Parts: sequence; C-alpha cells; structure tokens
Amino acid sequence: MEPSALPLPASRLREAAAVLTRAFMEDPLYVHLLPSREERARRLPLLWRGLVRYSLRYGVAYAAQRLAGVACWLRPGCEDVTAGRVLRTGLAFPGALLRLPATARRALLEMARELDRLRREILGGPAWYLWALGVEPPLQGRGIGGALLARGLARADRDGLPCYLETMNERDLGFYERYGFEVVHAGSLPRSGVPFWALVRPPGA
Repeated sequence: MEPSALPLPASRLREAAAVLTRAFMEDPLYVHLLPSREERARRLPLLWRGLVRYSLRYGVAYAAQRLAGVACWLRPGCEDVTAGRVLRTGLAFPGALLRLPATARRALLEMARELDRLRREILGGPAWYLWALGVEPPLQGRGIGGALLARGLARADRDGLPCYLETMNERDLGFYERYGFEVVHAGSLPRSGVPFWALVRPPGA
C-alpha cells in the first residue's frame, strides 16, 4: 500500500514532536547546538512541540499513517517567525527556548534571523515554507517522506505559489530535487559554520 498523508490532529502534537525529535536527533544543526545526545533527547521534544504547535496555527502539519513521519509547513504571509506569533501559540515555544542553554538559544535565534533575511531576499514574495519534514529513522526510504512532501506541494500548486526550504543535510538534496526543488543558495550558518542549502520549487514543477 502506498503511504499517505493527512492533516495532523492537534491532539497528537506530542506524538508528532517525538517523531521529529528522533528524525532530527543527528541533524548537524542540533548536534552543534546540543552536542550531548542525552541533552538532545531531553530538550528537543519541548522545542518540537512548540514548532508543531506554531505550524498548526500559522500553517499546516501533515502526518503519515500511524504517525511514521511529519511535515510542518508555514503558509504564505506567515513565513517569518515573529515574537508576537510565537507568544500567540502559548507558552510551549518560548518555554522550550528558555530551557535551552544560553549559548544554544542565542545561536538558534541568530540563525533564525539570518535565514529569515535570506529567504526574503531569495523569494521576494509569498511562498509555502517547508519548515520541517521528518520520518522515523527505521522507516526512512519507504516513500513516507515523499507522500508527506507531495501533499504540501499539491496545495502550493493549487495556490500557484513556490515552495521554499532549507536543509543542513547535503544527503537530502537529491530527495528534494526529485520533487522539483532547485538549490538557490549554499552557505554556512552564522557562528556555527554548519553548512546549509536553500531550495526553491516553482509552482507546477
């Protein structure tokens, strides 16, 4: 049976955060921010709860069957993560940030500002922003990520708008390119030096 993706119910937010925590456990960004795997396992679920909650309010989150994977999108006009929007999602997001070590928190906020600036410069207009896509590590390579991605791409195509994302994993580039994304910028995050790539998919690609 082909994998499918459906809107994530708010009641399953904690489960979705757990999936994303496991999917991003070895992501270069989070390894840099929180070098201890034990610390990542403790702190990332709180951060992902805030991120998923934010996506449910200012975009859409999709889940694969049996919650094997999750995709979080921010809708056009809400691509920038502002302090006001964060506060309107409740205390989960700011609470998670405050629980990070001060150096990790500063680095994360600085990175977010730089990526927002770059995205505005590249796009020059509205787009669907793929904020995160993660699949349970043992289930990767089975089409789950593609099903999650296709659901969001179809919505962007109906709107006639491009899609945008960043990744810190070079191995992800081939996956996204198969779905019509093109690398439009390659650089490194401020202070950390972690490499990242920005990709854009034109509507209907």
